[in-house]
Amino acid sequence: MKITSVLIVVVAISMSSALFLGRPKVSDAGTPSPESRVSKTSDVSLEQQIVAKEREGLDALKAGNLERFANLTADDGVFVDAQGPASKATVVKNVAGFTLSEYSMENIQFVPISANSGLITYKIYEKGASHGKEFTAQAYVSSIWMERGSEWVCLFSQETAVRLPAK
Repeated sequence: MKITSVLIVVVAISMSSALFLGRPKVSDAGTPSPESRVSKTSDVSLEQQIVAKEREGLDALKAGNLERFANLTADDGVFVDAQGPASKATVVKNVAGFTLSEYSMENIQFVPISANSGLITYKIYEKGASHGKEFTAQAYVSSIWMERGSEWVCLFSQETAVRLPAK
């Protein structure tokens, strides 16, 4: 399995586009309603929640808890890597032969989308094994998370493999 195929599995946790998100409510005057505004204080809280969920998904892969990983992934999620888009079913199937032994997230950035959703981007360093072959990889990840009911799910994730300098 190519490294890019492995990365889709990892990034899958990291996941549907703005089409799934809905727009902020707007009053008759054309300004966002109070319930759709996100204050700076709640931005920090929202960011912390989303980053924690991203880590929870990666930790589930590290622990081999595929059920928890799948539960953090939206059924209608879309995941994109160099192989193209993939569904939740495809990603969950691919992680069955995947083991993440180490990872770190660097340069995490956050953009709130609504009061209960946001986008994070970061660089991931990872080690593990895919279908019996050990790997190390680096990628840039973008993930959109949304709270649906009382559960957080990853709706969209895209990864771009880091291009290492030529030797």
